[in-house]
Parts: sequence; structure tokens; C-alpha cells
Amino acid sequence: MKLRMFALGLGFALTAAFGAQAQPSSAKPMTFPVVQGKTYKFEKVADGVYYATGGVGSNNVVIVNDNDVMLVDTGTTPANARNFVADVKMLTNKPIKYVVNTHWHYDHTDGNQIFGADVQIIAHDFVKEMISKGDVLTKEPYKTSITTLPPAVLADLKELKPTPPTRTYKDKLVIQAGSREIQLLNFGRGHTGGDTVVFLPKEKIVASGDLMESRLAYMGDAYFDEWVEALEKLKKLDFTVDLPGHGIPFAGKGLITAYQDYLNDLIVKGNELKRSGVTPEDAAKRIDMTSHAKDFPQITGPGVDVRGTRRLYAWLDERGGG
Repeated sequence: MKLRMFALGLGFALTAAFGAQAQPSSAKPMTFPVVQGKTYKFEKVADGVYYATGGVGSNNVVIVNDNDVMLVDTGTTPANARNFVADVKMLTNKPIKYVVNTHWHYDHTDGNQIFGADVQIIAHDFVKEMISKGDVLTKEPYKTSITTLPPAVLADLKELKPTPPTRTYKDKLVIQAGSREIQLLNFGRGHTGGDTVVFLPKEKIVASGDLMESRLAYMGDAYFDEWVEALEKLKKLDFTVDLPGHGIPFAGKGLITAYQDYLNDLIVKGNELKRSGVTPEDAAKRIDMTSHAKDFPQITGPGVDVRGTRRLYAWLDERGGG
């Protein structure tokens, strides 16, 4: 188990290397009916459940209930969130009652400020702590990511006021929205200190945020051993479709196992380099994860994201490794 934990951390580093522009993994593309908005494309995954792509930042989910609407994640800017809400009106005239943040990263939460007091912004306790007290605009991934954003997006960020959730939970929160049951679940620390999985048990759909993407994820805030364990808990849910925070929808759980394998391998390789006295910057160049390219074709050669590698080294120190 200890070896497995080490492997997990290194995998996070490589994920970060490719960032938001990475190509989808080998997850087989799924086909759904499409409603095209001005900004977002909505794929109808089930009755009242839509996967929204095309905006700036996260891929989002729209859940249209009997009397109201839940949005999962809000994207990178307030302007983007306004575009998202405008396009959602093509799907329904029902009011937005809930917004869920799957974690605290800017590309999932920077649209929060557009919603009024009549909308509940819901997230794990850790998300409120980070946005309220964590000075998130001086931290990764925002700190370096904004250096690559287009000028128009940077202009939109000038109005940004980091806005924490108004309602939080610790382990599980069940919302009965008319006839639809919606479960918000935290499986422990993983991608961040407070990840939420949105589970629709009747529809057998999960929205996994960045805890499980269909590609490699940013790893600069990871808890590598707990991430592997959280993914194991995710696999135990009875779902047939995963709607990730980035990438494409995917079916089945084989890709989750492949990601666990990647993370475990990454931990081992990163730990070996750290024990040899290699700096995290050099390790980021040398780590070779090409054996996992069959599952994550964004891997085209050796090298991982240095932000993830730095976090991996820090995590190893925290655990007394290296």
C-alpha cells in the first residue's frame, strides 16, 4: 500500500503538465443529443441532465429538476458564468436554485459572484475555507495559469471577487429536488482538500469534477495517497456515465483504474528521484510516464508539470518519504 501511495503523487505532477488544453484520453467518445447555445454546447445525457462545454474553464453540468435547476461549477470568469446562465435559458425557464462547486480552483468557481442570495452555492467545507481565507488569487493554479489566458479573459477577470459557497457540508449532503435525488459526496482528500462528486443514483450518473477527469489533471494541490483511495470509493458508486470537470464524458470504470495505476507509478518514480537528490524541477523533466499513453494520449514523451512535482516532493516530506 505504501508503494501504491507513492505512485499516486507523481501522477498528479504529469497531469498538471498539460493543463486545460490537453487532448482527451482514450475514453471512447459517447454520443448524445446536442443543444447549441451562443457559448455552450449542451449534451443531453439523461432527462434533464446536460453536459455543458465550450466556455472558459471547467466543463459544467446542468440538472433541470421538477421546479428548479442545479448548476455544477461556474467557470473562469463572472462574464463566462453570465454566458452560461444565458445559454441555460435555452433549456428551461425554471429558476436556478443551486450552484455546486466541485472544488476551489478558479476555473470552477470564478463565476460564483454573479448569483444572488436566492441561489445556494454549495461546496465542501474546505472550499469555503480556501476561498474565504486562502488568498486564492496569489496561489496556484491561478498564479501561473493567468499568464496563458487570452487578453479578453484577463479583462473579464478585472471584475473578479472570489466568492465562497453559502452552504457547506463535510461528508455527504442529499438534496431532494422534487422527484430527483441528488447526492453530494466527499470521499476524502484527493485532487484538493475538498472535492465533491455529484451523484444521481436513479440516473446512474456522476459529475466527478477534477477528482476524475477523462485526461490527466492538474496536481499542484494533491494528496496523492488519498486520491487513489478516493477514486476507489468513486468506483463503488453504481453509475454508468461520468461527466468530468475537463475532457469528455466516459462510460465504465476502467479509465478510473488506469488513472489509479498512473498515479501509483508516478509516486514511485518521483520518490526514487527525490531519494537520489534530484530537484523537483529536474524531476519534472525526467519522469517518464509514456507507458500510460495508451490510456492518456496527451502523454507524448517524458516530462511532467513542475507544479505537480513540487507538490509531490512536499507531500513526500509530509509523509516522511524520500
